[in-house]
Order: sequence, then structure tokens, then C-alpha cells
Amino acid sequence: MAGDRLSWSGLLKWSLSYADGTRPSRAISCVADGGELVGGVWVVVRGSEEERRWLAEAVERHMMVDVVSRMREIALLMSTPLSVLEAHGITPDDIEGLLAELQVHVESIDMANDLHSVGGLVPVIKYLRNSNARIRARAADVVTTVVQNNPTSQQLVMEASGFDPLLSNFTSDPDLTARIKALGALSSLIRNNKPGVSAFRLANGYAGLRDALTSESARFQRKALNLTNYLLSESHSDCSVFAQLGFPRLMMHLVSSDDLGVREAALGGLLELARDTTLGSRSLLADHDRLRWLLQARIERIRMMAPEDLDAAREERQLVDSLWIMCYHEPSTLHVEGLLVLPGEECFEQPPDVAGRFFEPLRRSSARRAPSNERSDPGDGTGGGMMLLLGPSPGSRSNSGE
Repeated sequence: MAGDRLSWSGLLKWSLSYADGTRPSRAISCVADGGELVGGVWVVVRGSEEERRWLAEAVERHMMVDVVSRMREIALLMSTPLSVLEAHGITPDDIEGLLAELQVHVESIDMANDLHSVGGLVPVIKYLRNSNARIRARAADVVTTVVQNNPTSQQLVMEASGFDPLLSNFTSDPDLTARIKALGALSSLIRNNKPGVSAFRLANGYAGLRDALTSESARFQRKALNLTNYLLSESHSDCSVFAQLGFPRLMMHLVSSDDLGVREAALGGLLELARDTTLGSRSLLADHDRLRWLLQARIERIRMMAPEDLDAAREERQLVDSLWIMCYHEPSTLHVEGLLVLPGEECFEQPPDVAGRFFEPLRRSSARRAPSNERSDPGDGTGGGMMLLLGPSPGSRSNSGE
């Protein structure tokens, strides 16, 4: 693997740099004493604890520099015009391999944030428009890894105009895999990123999600539903927009999917729509009879499941019951028949109150001290309970002259 090759190369360079030619260096002695390669770092198995720590820290520092240098080399190659690369025998497979190696390097959040500074981010975004579908898909993979849970790189990608080619590939790429990869990158780019969500909304990304739900690909459907559910949970004001675009009808259709992940995501989306306080269950009112029939059909299928399938469908069971309660204001028959929580699952419902027994004597003492004719006001947080005063009151601070 590329990572192993770089680790061995870096270790050799680093070890030789510590040798003076007259005697084995401390690094070489440590390595000779026995060790193993763990996560790209050579860890000494024998020797003193100090030697192990010293070698691990030194190699890690050197490998960090080695990876940055390699990322810079890849960025330089990707910045070279395709005609020049082709003249030197660089094939599309070679470019795809470079992108795959780069994706491994940027799994570290520090390396991901360094990608722009070494000149690699803009070429990766450029490859999103490459004529080769596999290269477009691989470039989207790199963007996904770079921006995932990384606000700094999310902003850098937005500033480098990475949003537009991703949206274009998601909505209109002729290759299905490239579309799926672009959607994955978009999902990672706009999560917890308000400018990204706004750009997605203004670019009519919701219509693209609707189209993805009509795809024959369960993977595409799952990704589209997961992003839809995130957007619904983040902004309930958009529930009416999703309803007008026909998402409830599409989600109800997908509730009967053969794919468990699609069914769960579709049920989750319907539940988010039903929870909306401004629209509420009215968004599903026109199709309530159909929804009731679909949920009853799912309950019947759940009844017929083998024990192992029933266990795997735990989230689906809970979603069906929650949606039934939200729409019809009563528990589903899953609850009545004991299929909602199976034997052995109760322990996951409510964690044990470990600390409660320590505070119980204080609660009883506080209750005895409280006058019986007073009622506590849940709004003031003072009556009928125990008050914990942490630090001086504002008055004592002002009176002290501070």
C-alpha cells in the first residue's frame, strides 16, 4: 500500500539522518532491538520506555513532513495540464490512483486542512469536471473526506467554488456512481454549514433530492433520504416546501422498499414531517388512509419476520410505532403485541439511575424542611426542592467592591 511504502521510506531517511557513519545511531539501534509498524509509525517492542517514546515521537514528526511533501507532489501533478500528463504516459488510471492515495492522506483533519495550502484543493475540484466518470467519482470521494466534520475545509471548498460542480454532478451526471459520490460530498459539505445549506436551497437542491428518490438505486435513495431528514430536522420551516414538492408521497412509496435502510430513512422522513408544529400531520392528511394502510402492512410484515430479521429491524419497529402515535394518537399494535421492545432490549431503553441513591437522602431532608402549604413553581426553580449555591451571589460580589 502507498501508506506502507511512505512509512518505510520515511523511516529509512529518518534513521540515516541520525547516523554519523562511525557507529549505529540511536534510531537504528532502537529499530534493530525489535519493533513493528503500527498505523504508519514504527513502534519499538523491546528497549526502555524512554526509547520507545522517543522513537515513536520522532518518527511521527518525520512522517508528518513526509506526507505533506507527498501531498505537494500529487498537487503538482494534478495541476499539470492533461495533455502534458498524457504525453508523459500518465493514464486516467494513474490519476485515479493519485486521488485514491490523496484521500488516504487527508483522512487526518490536519492534513485535510493542509490540502489547500499545498495547492491540492483547487486541482481536486477541477477534476470534478473531468471527462472520465471514475475520476469525477474519485475526486468527490476526496472532497467528502476533506470536508467531513471539518468546518475549516468546508469553508475552503465553498470559497474555491467546489459547491457548483458537486451540485451539477449530483443532479445531472450521466454516470450513476458519480451522482451518488457527488451527493455524498454535498451532504458532508453542507452539514452544520449554514452557508452551504443556503446555497443548496437556493440552487433548488431539494428538487434534486426528489429526483434521487425516484431512482432505482437503493444506495442513491438512502443517501438522498438521509440528507432530506437532516434538512428537515434542522429547519422545520422547510417542511411545507418538501410537502409541496411531493416528498410525503415518495416517502410513503419507499416505506415498502425491499431495502431496510431505505425503509428506515423513509419512515424517519415521514416522522420529521409529522412532527412539524406549523404543518403537523396536516402535511399527510390527504394521504392518511394510505399511510395507515402502509403502516399496517409494515406491521404485518414485521409480525412474519424471523427472529434474526426482527432484531435487525429494531429501528424500523420503533419508527413505525412513533409515526403511528404521531398521526393517530395511540400506540400501534406492535406495542400491544410486545413486538416493539423484544426480550433483552429493555436494558437499552433507560440507563440505570446510579447517582440517584446518593442524592435521595438530601431530597428527603429538603422535603421535610419545605412548608407543606407551599407549592413549588417550576418556573422559578427554587421552591420545593434542593438549591445548590455555587460561588458568591451577584450581590455579595458588588458589595465586596469587585
